[in-house]
Amino acid sequence: MEKSVESAGRARQKRPGFLEGGLLLLLLLVTAALVALGVLYADRRGKQLPHLASRLCSLQEERNFVKRKARGIPESQEGSEICTTPGCVMAAARILQNMDPTTEPCDDFYQFACGGWLRHHVIPETNSRYSIFDILRDELEVILKAVLENSTAKDRPAVEKAKTLYRSCMNESVIERRGAQPLLHTLEVVGGWPVAMDEWNETVGLTWELERQLALMNSQFNRRVLIDLFVWNDDRNSSRHVIYIDQPTLGMPSREYYFSSGSDRKVREAYLQLMVSVATMLREDENLPRDSRRVWEDMAQVLELETQLAKATVPQEERHDVIALYHRMGLEELQSQFGLKGFNWTLFIQTVLSSVDIELLPDEEVVVYGTPYLHNLGSILDTYSARTIQNYLVWRLVQDRIGSLSQRFKDTRVHYRRALFGTMVEEARWRECVGYVNSNMESAVGSLYVREAFPGDSKSMVRELIGKVRAVFVETLDELGWMDELSKEKAREKAMSIREQIGHPDYILEERNKRLDEEYSNLNFSEHLYFENGLQSLKVGAQRSLRKLREKVDPNLWIIGAAVVNAFYSPNRNQIVFPAGILQPPFFSKEQPQALNFGGIGTVIGHEITHGFDDSGRNFDKNGNMMDWWSNFSSQHFREQSECMIYQYGNYSWDLAEGQNVNGFNTLGENIADNGGVRQAYQAYLKWMAEGGKDQQLPGLALTHEQLFFINYAQVWCGSYRPEFAIQSIKTDVHSPLKYRVLGSLQNLAAFADTFHCAQGTPMNPRERCRVW
Repeated sequence: MEKSVESAGRARQKRPGFLEGGLLLLLLLVTAALVALGVLYADRRGKQLPHLASRLCSLQEERNFVKRKARGIPESQEGSEICTTPGCVMAAARILQNMDPTTEPCDDFYQFACGGWLRHHVIPETNSRYSIFDILRDELEVILKAVLENSTAKDRPAVEKAKTLYRSCMNESVIERRGAQPLLHTLEVVGGWPVAMDEWNETVGLTWELERQLALMNSQFNRRVLIDLFVWNDDRNSSRHVIYIDQPTLGMPSREYYFSSGSDRKVREAYLQLMVSVATMLREDENLPRDSRRVWEDMAQVLELETQLAKATVPQEERHDVIALYHRMGLEELQSQFGLKGFNWTLFIQTVLSSVDIELLPDEEVVVYGTPYLHNLGSILDTYSARTIQNYLVWRLVQDRIGSLSQRFKDTRVHYRRALFGTMVEEARWRECVGYVNSNMESAVGSLYVREAFPGDSKSMVRELIGKVRAVFVETLDELGWMDELSKEKAREKAMSIREQIGHPDYILEERNKRLDEEYSNLNFSEHLYFENGLQSLKVGAQRSLRKLREKVDPNLWIIGAAVVNAFYSPNRNQIVFPAGILQPPFFSKEQPQALNFGGIGTVIGHEITHGFDDSGRNFDKNGNMMDWWSNFSSQHFREQSECMIYQYGNYSWDLAEGQNVNGFNTLGENIADNGGVRQAYQAYLKWMAEGGKDQQLPGLALTHEQLFFINYAQVWCGSYRPEFAIQSIKTDVHSPLKYRVLGSLQNLAAFADTFHCAQGTPMNPRERCRVW
């Protein structure tokens, strides 16, 4: 990590002679070891290994042996300089350690590239999944822990507030001493939790109003329950904000958990038990009788209500067509279409907006995304009592806040988390606190991370890579026979209009710029009030979003913090974002060969660019406005090309997820992006070399530059899952499982089969391929 290099750099300044000599000796030893490993590896790769022919036609096909060309370095690359810098030596060591050279790459390239990694890494007890991404996030959190705990520096107000929030989270003795008291006080504010009090029906329940209750949960606690009302860029006019109304999220990650059998039933039972346990504990803390039967009946009714809500929601795979989802209407039409048995929409929306002093306009319009859900909601609300609905609303708040309470409350989640994620142990407290502070104060924490670990000159190199990958996307449009010239021209315009954000926004490092401090001016944290600090963050977050309704869209706003290991595309902004956290090995380093950079961050760049043209992003124009810019011919053929990919990925059966197949519909957008990303990045790399780019060989690896590209691409996706989480992710994740992200995209790329000399009909060189972009 950069932090270790920086520390070593400071040490070298103190003792240059000794450490420089030691580093040189270490480098020679490591290089010698790698060369020896490489010789063994090359010798092993030189032997002819049997491979399995494609089994798509029949499971009974005989094993067949095909002679292949040697995979050594071609003459054209034999003269390439072998790089022995620390960055190259570490990259070579990483690649060799991650690989499994006993596997035939043409049979299972994922196992070939990641088999060593899978063998060496056991999923930690705290994790439901463990991957290269998770390791990078763990290492990033170590850096954040150090900077958040550094109390010697004189900090600006935003940073000091982040450190105070972190200290309050780490102040476990005070959290334990306060017990349930902070939550009990909050329950009074939200009108009580009927199951945890006596006589709710005869007291608070008499004046209870659903509209005001939903508005309170939304604007004060950022809990959008029953009805998801939020403010966001208008899909049809990206320069303004608008109110959206949609179906809500649920207490469990996927709607299927509420009514499916098998392992889903175990999760459902654990979820109900969690509700009952928390309610029972709160009754005890209030010195009320346990009344176990009433508590169980109340919570069983809550689960029944939520099950009906789950059935009313539309599955995610049916919500990909954003044009079909979008319904703009005035408040009168909203009221007449979705009366919900007397629900007052104007009262609800105005009460939410009043929290930020905004008045509804006479001609105010809203965009309804969840029309099928809202049509069903009325009969559901009519079926259940105010007590059950209030129990449910407050449960969703309680569920969100359990992690901020004492350990005995957190312990109630153990059985549920085990059923859902397969995890046995809670993560270390400091990791929980670092993650919480980073997600709630991402700009302030990002400034600390960037100063500590991000080399500023990375920005220009990544911007250059973006230009090269984008140019290839535009050039390869000419290869697409399914798209007519008019649509290609529109696609070119959109691709060239994509704006990029790299690393971090400049203002977070500018001491004289007060924008960072103003961002958190409404937050006033105390080291002794962690629970209340969390409530402050929820309220400020909710109200910051609501205030945008009367503000113009800021096209330069960053949609994510800097200390994040991920990348993003925003269709409303036609913008790609690469935070500082992902700009590190194996994705990117100025100290590693360009084959690894193109195969790492280059494929991520291509992935995000392609999102602008996937099944959802294609509905937005170059300015981020939802608009059908496609000809009928191109639109029809896009669907046909997509169907090939839906079928391909839908036929991958995942043994970890009880043999369930990947959902080809739900993962389509990400699969299109994966396929486009690796294709564009590879072409950009070949073009760079053809234009005179000189790449270096890594020590100990008898592999071509092109082979290194594909190996690094595969290795950024090395990872493993717990079965419980595999079952969850196949329901909820819009990405294919890690293994199939690699296999699916490379099976579709003829250049990959050529690079590894895979005979036609082998698993990695199928006779039929899918291509969209």
